[in-house]
Amino acid sequence: MKKIAFIGAGSFDFTRELVRDILSFPAFEGIELALMDIDSQRLDFSRRACEKIVAAGKYRAAVTATSNRAEALKGADGVLITILSGGASVFRNDVEIPKKYGIDICVGDTRGPSGIFRFLRTAPVMLDICRDIEKLCPDAVVLNYTNPMAMLCRYLQSETNLKITGLCHSVQGTAEMLARWIGADFENISFLCAGINHQAFYLKYLNNGKDAYPDIARAVQKPEVYGEEMVRCEMYKNLGYFPTESSGHNSEYNPWFRKNSAEIEKYCTHGTGWNPGKHAYILNEYLEREHTWQNDIKNWLNEDEICVKRGKEYAAYIFNAIFGDHTPFQFNGNLRNFGLIDGLPEGCCVEVPAVACKDGVFPMHVGKLPPQLNILIGNSAQCEELAVNGCIAGDREMIYHAILFDPLTTTQLDMAATRKMTGELFDANRSLLPQFYK
Repeated sequence: MKKIAFIGAGSFDFTRELVRDILSFPAFEGIELALMDIDSQRLDFSRRACEKIVAAGKYRAAVTATSNRAEALKGADGVLITILSGGASVFRNDVEIPKKYGIDICVGDTRGPSGIFRFLRTAPVMLDICRDIEKLCPDAVVLNYTNPMAMLCRYLQSETNLKITGLCHSVQGTAEMLARWIGADFENISFLCAGINHQAFYLKYLNNGKDAYPDIARAVQKPEVYGEEMVRCEMYKNLGYFPTESSGHNSEYNPWFRKNSAEIEKYCTHGTGWNPGKHAYILNEYLEREHTWQNDIKNWLNEDEICVKRGKEYAAYIFNAIFGDHTPFQFNGNLRNFGLIDGLPEGCCVEVPAVACKDGVFPMHVGKLPPQLNILIGNSAQCEELAVNGCIAGDREMIYHAILFDPLTTTQLDMAATRKMTGELFDANRSLLPQFYK
């Protein structure tokens, strides 16, 4: 009997959707789904959801729930990690401290000052999880959904010997969005997408084997399309390639969209999906959901019928390819750059096409990126390398340098102010950063 462990199973939406997909594969008949979380209430909700999915699909599967990580991991064939370290009460420092210095952050979970400190807090927790995996299920396929994806994967891939791949739904999600924009059947779409997590680009986008970029160029001229994703449409029109991650995210990673209130009003207030004044900035959403998440989950659990149709998250397909029925599966994964993308730092974490099969995960050599993309992505990748190496060394100066060269930070702060802000972020997170206070 196969076993998949969910670490951070209290992430209700992720757990529910991933379990639905896993159970849809006949090769996983009789599987054990081992749910683990430190929040007993969230864990119980997820257990009940999984049991409801099992019943709705008339599957043969065992659902277990525990707060004991070792119990969940022992003998697992696959491990899914979907944790949040610290919660919204800690995360708000990542947003509110930079805001004091004029850095207006929208999401804050990937890079820049907020993403870096989220990484620094999460890294020791993730490493502890991986040390348990090394002891209890060293051959398991480990799939990470926790952000900041690139820095965490790079850190764990260098500090452990585990088979870890990072997954993000932005690649397939955006590819479907573009198909909708051009009126194409997604089944006829193929693409080549590469870069780093949340900053990858479609180097090729084909409809029935034909270049569909001319169709995209026409689509983004339509007000209703442009208004849906203003930042990304501007990036496409000026860089020549369409980026994977939402306008809200992308507005943070570049120096062009959030320097002042006029730019935020022009590019970010109406067409990012994360709008100030609604519940748009992700911090506000986190805080709002603290009062609504229980009712949302209870409402789902009380529904008479639920859909068990397989979705399009990559995890279940990867598990099936490696230890299910071995059907190969191509996806975009987050892996270290050893000969994958020319021009980006050797060993940094890149998001590239890969194939999963019974022998493991094999990434594809992409080669050179267009020079304009190489400059943009290369700066972010180098900042991430500084942050990861600073985390490993416990070197605060390296963290300062990683933030110093962040594009949005450089539009607002001089060196002295950047140093002061970095120090304040360290002070606010001191109890959660043992690697810097030995």
